Amino acid sequence: MREDLRIIADLVEPGARVLDLGCGNGELLAHLQSNKDVRGYGMDIDPQRINACIRAGVNVIEHDLNDGLARFPDASFDMVVMTETLQAVRRPDLVLTEMLRIGGECIVTFPNFGHWVCRVWLVTRGRMPMARHLPHNWYDTPNIHLCTFADFERLCLETGITVIERFAVDSGYRSRRMVNRFPNLFGTTAFYRLGRADGET
Repeated sequence: MREDLRIIADLVEPGARVLDLGCGNGELLAHLQSNKDVRGYGMDIDPQRINACIRAGVNVIEHDLNDGLARFPDASFDMVVMTETLQAVRRPDLVLTEMLRIGGECIVTFPNFGHWVCRVWLVTRGRMPMARHLPHNWYDTPNIHLCTFADFERLCLETGITVIERFAVDSGYRSRRMVNRFPNLFGTTAFYRLGRADGET
């Protein structure tokens, strides 16, 4: 299993009801079903990935996240997961709000545009950065809302989302001393576990 998915799996409680947005081939949910007795659904728009989910025994829904999550009633899930997808949706703020409407908590991961490699690339080349964690050209990237960890945490503050847990890793998904001390400068990917604002139900 991919290392980022392994990290997320460790954050999910056994027996939880899980929705995986942008679930890909269903690898995370298949692992959670087999090892943590999780009941869940995946969501994706790619037909090949949907077929892979079905072959893996994962319940999957074909749906575009940009159309919202209104089909799900409040508190349908214990955990809603979105891996490396937040930066590719039209309105990340609205998606986050919906994730916490339908789930008790959510986990999101995304690449850090504030990483030092990106900063150096912009300063020295004057072009949109490319890095190991951001490998696409500006014209063919699926990412439409690149942000830094600081940007994301400001959004959480402004929208009343509680950051329950956050940790950043390097490109090898390792938690290094400098990454822990200066995550917005040295972290390539962050894992955020989020909840509703205090007092919200």
